[in-house]
Amino acid sequence: MTHKITLALGLALGGCALSFAVQAANGHYVPGVEGLDGPVVPPPGLYYRGYLVHYDIDRLRDGDGNALPTSNTGKVNALVNRVVWMSDKRILGADVGMEAIVPVLNTSLDFSVAGIDESDSGVGDVFLSPLVLGWHGERWDAVAAAGYWFASGDFDVDQPASPGKGFGSTMFTLGGAWHLDAEKRWTVSALSRYEIHGEQDDTGITPGDSLTLEWGIGHRLAGGLKLGLVGYDAWQLEADDGLAPGLVNDKAEQHAVGAEAGYFWPSLALGLNGAYYHEYDNLDLPEGDLFRVTLTKRF
Repeated sequence: MTHKITLALGLALGGCALSFAVQAANGHYVPGVEGLDGPVVPPPGLYYRGYLVHYDIDRLRDGDGNALPTSNTGKVNALVNRVVWMSDKRILGADVGMEAIVPVLNTSLDFSVAGIDESDSGVGDVFLSPLVLGWHGERWDAVAAAGYWFASGDFDVDQPASPGKGFGSTMFTLGGAWHLDAEKRWTVSALSRYEIHGEQDDTGITPGDSLTLEWGIGHRLAGGLKLGLVGYDAWQLEADDGLAPGLVNDKAEQHAVGAEAGYFWPSLALGLNGAYYHEYDNLDLPEGDLFRVTLTKRF
C-alpha cells in the first residue's frame, strides 16, 4: 500500500487545466478551477487568467473509500498563469483561438501511513492548446478544444511532492452552458475533460485514461454579482498499465460540491471570482477542501 500511495502521488498538479500531483484523479487536470462559466469562451481578444488555488488534504482514502489510519495531511498552493487568445476567424461557426498554461506550485505532504514527510516547489507541467473553439447562441454557449500537457516540470519518482508528473497527456475539452432566461440571469453549465496519458519514463507505467466533469448552477443578481452551486466529479476510466505484478491497481475517483461567487467590471475588462469545494467519497486518493480565487483581465 505504501508503494501504491507513493506511486499514485507521483502520477497524479495543472487546470484549465491546473495540475497537482495530489489533486487530480490520475492525470494533469485539477477539477474545480473553472466553475460556473467554464464552458463560456470569451469574444475575440487577448486574455490573462490567474488562478490562486489552495488544496487542504485531511485524509487519504484507499480503493474501497476507507480512510487510511494515522494522520495523513498535506497542503498544495498554486498560482496558475493562463493566456488565451481568441481570433476573429471562424470554423464551423465557432470563434477560433489558442491558449497556454504555466503553473507554479508548492506542495507539502505529511503522510504517516506511507512514511512521507516532504515539501517541494517549482514550475509544473506546461499545457499548450493550438485549437480552442467557442460557439455562442442566444440562450447557450459551447466549447471544444484539444491540447497537450508536456512533461516539463521537475519530477522524481521518489519525491511525491515533485511539481511535475513525469509523463505527458493529450487532453480534449467539451462543454456547454444553457441560459434559462432571456436576460441570462440563470445558467446551468457542464464542462468535461478527457485525458489520454503517456508513459512515465522513470517507471515505465502508463496511467489509465481519465474523465473530469465540472458543473454549476448560477444566478446573476440585478447588481451584477453572480452566485451559484458548483461541483466536480472525476474518474480514472482504465487501470494503470505497467505496474509490477501483485500491486493493487485500483481506479481513482473524486467528488466534490461547493459554492462560487463572482463579479465582472465591464469598464475595466476585469473579472474576479472565488469558490470553495468540499470533497467526499474519493477513492484511492487524498481527500480535502479546495479554495480558488480567479482573476481575469482582457488586454
